[in-house]
Amino acid sequence: MTGVSRASRRRVKMRGGHLGPVLCWAVVFADIGTSVYYVPGILRGQFGPGSALFVGMTLIVFVMLTFKYAEVAWRYPEGGGVVTVASRALHPFAGLLGGLFILVDYFLTAALSALSGFQYLAVLVPPIEPLPIAVALTVGALLVLGVLNAVGIKESARASLLFASAAALGQLLVVAAVAVHLGLAGIVQSFQALGHGPKLTPLVVVTGYAAAFLAFSGLESIAQLAPAMREPRRHIAYRAMSLVILTMVVTSPLLTLWSTTLLSPSTNPNQLISLLGTQVSGALLGDFVALSGALLLVFASNTAIIGAYHVFLALTRMGFLPRVVEKQNHWRHTPHVAILLSISVPIVVVVASAGSVILLGDLYAFGLLGAFVLTCLALDVVRWYDRREPRTPRWALWYSLGVLTTLLVLVGWVTNLVQKPLATMFGGGLTVLGLIVAFLTYRYTRRRRPAVFPLSYRPGHSLVSLHRARQLEPAQVLVILPRDPEAAEAVVRAAAHKAQGRPVAFLYRGEAEPERSNGFMEIADPYLKDYAAQDAFARAESLARKAIPDRRYIYVPGNLPREAIGAVWREVFPAETILVDGDQDVLPSLALERVRRAYIDGTQILHLVTGRLARAPASEPRVPVQASSR
Repeated sequence: MTGVSRASRRRVKMRGGHLGPVLCWAVVFADIGTSVYYVPGILRGQFGPGSALFVGMTLIVFVMLTFKYAEVAWRYPEGGGVVTVASRALHPFAGLLGGLFILVDYFLTAALSALSGFQYLAVLVPPIEPLPIAVALTVGALLVLGVLNAVGIKESARASLLFASAAALGQLLVVAAVAVHLGLAGIVQSFQALGHGPKLTPLVVVTGYAAAFLAFSGLESIAQLAPAMREPRRHIAYRAMSLVILTMVVTSPLLTLWSTTLLSPSTNPNQLISLLGTQVSGALLGDFVALSGALLLVFASNTAIIGAYHVFLALTRMGFLPRVVEKQNHWRHTPHVAILLSISVPIVVVVASAGSVILLGDLYAFGLLGAFVLTCLALDVVRWYDRREPRTPRWALWYSLGVLTTLLVLVGWVTNLVQKPLATMFGGGLTVLGLIVAFLTYRYTRRRRPAVFPLSYRPGHSLVSLHRARQLEPAQVLVILPRDPEAAEAVVRAAAHKAQGRPVAFLYRGEAEPERSNGFMEIADPYLKDYAAQDAFARAESLARKAIPDRRYIYVPGNLPREAIGAVWREVFPAETILVDGDQDVLPSLALERVRRAYIDGTQILHLVTGRLARAPASEPRVPVQASSR
């Protein structure tokens, strides 16, 4: 390989990439590890001593889910989670739906985590235990977190490591202390208490299984971290999720079992883990668990706020929300409108629920499992059309396990839709409201500035259709849009004249972004921030939608070398290429049947009619393209 080609390879790497598996574990556990503080109290009221049985059942599906979310992380290094995978694999409107699902999840995470944090802090400061005081403090904390985000104080993975490590240590110490306190015989006897719960009818089993998914909320964080992962992302993602699995297997089922069977039924359900530690080991351990848990819960609330406003920004840049949502203040250049929306709903929810942790837990079901289902379904579609892996019996087994995971999560979601009508009304109402706003915004802007959802090219990945996760069907005409608006308009007019019913693909290479690190949980899709590219595609769509019925759009990020356009050309391999005279140097060596020149509004346009692909000189730098799909 020549030095030129090595440089090209270096230039196409995703920026960022500083988080290893331990820091990724810390961020994910800082979200998912908070569930154990409130889930046992929520489940105990409905299932009693049998709560841990359902947590164990759901744990199996959780392990299967972690593999799918780790795959989403390395397949989509720009991040975005369900928004990105659903948009790329199914349709942009599926990405919108996934974004609304995860927003509902983030709203309730922010509300429930902050409220539970003060409930645990009440172990150390008893005067704040009454619900009115806890609710007031929760509202105040959410407002403070909103101000901090508006000021621009950022979270970091290292801060997550500090809080997550302290909380994980506290949880593991409680597990160890209870095990020592009970002894082997007592541990065996505690498992026998699982049979003292409600009679395990099919309805109870399905309902308990669906309700226990709340114990494993937070998986979306790994996909949001993708832009900041070290290379190779595949290894980092799987190692991080292995650590998450190990931690959750040791803590969640056992703490649920012992907190629901060893403590008195009159024990405060909002402080079970801390009180369990106090009962078996003394106040020192109980206070440590209360303090570390409270800090982690409030930290998780802030993480949810950050995730929510980044989803708001992504949906706005996709053209589904009004542009005012991404407006930044002149003081700190932070998206204060998106931040305000991200804290307003949690505040309303906390006040309306009167600080009921059980009610907030029930409301959780809609958005959490809805996002899980959509992510799993989209990934199944991508796996089916992925040509990197041959359809061997091993592949069939792996794919079948993925489909089984999707079906099991779907069962849990549908069950909760029926069994938890308030969650369906709340989450469904917010989702419908979001869809209405998105539809009206999309229709309004389409008349003035059409939103275009192009295929984003990445070296090493074939172009994938947005609506079916299949390779881009061959386009007979490829139009390379220049950056000059007047020249671009001339090229589009030439394409409209030459198309004559043939499929046309419009290609645009964006501006190179300035070197900067991505923010915490920021979606790093370059197209969402490339307003020049969005304007170029919008103009092309406005001019071509009547004259060219079959049109596609391809976006090449500006941080890729110019030769990437040639790599795209090789994949599309059009019969005719239309571009401005002077831009033909980006194409590979061609054998042309004819070259036509035309002048439109003073711009010289080239029509290159292709005969066959010529072998490029050995010295020509190329961007490698594998026969694979995202």
